[in-house]
Amino acid sequence: MTVVQLAEYGPAVSVALPDAAGRTLAASRILDTAAPDPYRSGHWRLRAGSKVGAVSLAVPGGDPVVVRITPKVPIARLFFLIGYSLDPRGWRDGEVEVGDHDELLPALAHAVERQVDRALRQGLLQGYRAAEDTALVVRGRIREAEQIRRRFGAALPVEIAYDEFTTDIAENRILRAAVERLLRLPGVPGDVRRRLLHQRVRLADVTPLVRGQELPVWHATRLNARYHHALHLAHAVLGGSSPEHTAGELRMDGFLFNTNKLFEDFVTVALREVFRGTDRTCRLQDPHHLDEAGEIRMKPDFVLYGPEGAPQAVADAKYKAEKAGGFPDGDLYQMLAYCTALGLPDGHLVYAKGNAPHAAHRVRHASIVIHQHALDLDRAPADLLGEIRSLAWQMTPGATV
Repeated sequence: MTVVQLAEYGPAVSVALPDAAGRTLAASRILDTAAPDPYRSGHWRLRAGSKVGAVSLAVPGGDPVVVRITPKVPIARLFFLIGYSLDPRGWRDGEVEVGDHDELLPALAHAVERQVDRALRQGLLQGYRAAEDTALVVRGRIREAEQIRRRFGAALPVEIAYDEFTTDIAENRILRAAVERLLRLPGVPGDVRRRLLHQRVRLADVTPLVRGQELPVWHATRLNARYHHALHLAHAVLGGSSPEHTAGELRMDGFLFNTNKLFEDFVTVALREVFRGTDRTCRLQDPHHLDEAGEIRMKPDFVLYGPEGAPQAVADAKYKAEKAGGFPDGDLYQMLAYCTALGLPDGHLVYAKGNAPHAAHRVRHASIVIHQHALDLDRAPADLLGEIRSLAWQMTPGATV
């Protein structure tokens, strides 16, 4: 087995790979760079971007190739960002066990198994599920239209619909789907895999989800409170970028998180939580148009509206570390367009880390100031959320948040 170890946004490395494997990586766009090395025959230059996790390529007639991409932030902090984005009011740092694993996939598998075990410790949750059946006795209500269409007026059997009290409910189906997804992935440690197999046995009577099928809907209630953390992690597993395709006889499978999207979700959700309970309205991925004809679309990550419905602040999250030459100019132009279209005098770009905590640029002849903020993701969760609150205050000076 060939194992390629890369770091998120790290330097490119030259790796000996079969041409088929290299071409598949290049076509998948998992990496920022995947191209033949012009200086070394049979080698490919690989560089990771914002996607972290692991993928495996089964090479016909050769050893499998595993590409592992480690995130810049510690695994425990990454799980806090994921959990907070999914459940900001119920998630707390330290509630998810990642064991001694320092790689994303083993830690994720360990965390999901521990949370599923905790959820099922009191037995499988039961609930009511709408069911339809053909029976000799009436239970629930008769489906009159189906009775006429199928039975042509015959009294028996009866087409019925009823609510069934069962363990085959959305919550359990989602947990089973997440467990089975992890069992298919490469790189899950043997001891974790054995525990996941045990959880699948506990969920054996639950109907499995069909691959590609939309996840069933569940709602957080007091009755399913012990399932909440397990379900949020299960959604992270099932919603993660999961390359599964075949190029000729070459199969690629894996699990990846996009840290760009993760950072964007965390920042916007955390800002929304700061303004919860105030007289302001927050909209995420808010669609607008730059031109009067409505032909040039734009979608800021976060727009804050005042009590009267007018925009008060706009922010965009960018998972990019500041370089020696400063923040990327393209981000400034994008924010300038947002401010102009929304009629705002200030715009806010939020980066992950950086050389300076804050910078401001006053645009000539426009009376617009573009602020650039940098969040330190290495800080403790409470401190990180404090930075978000400080950012919210800067976006709305003089307001109480």
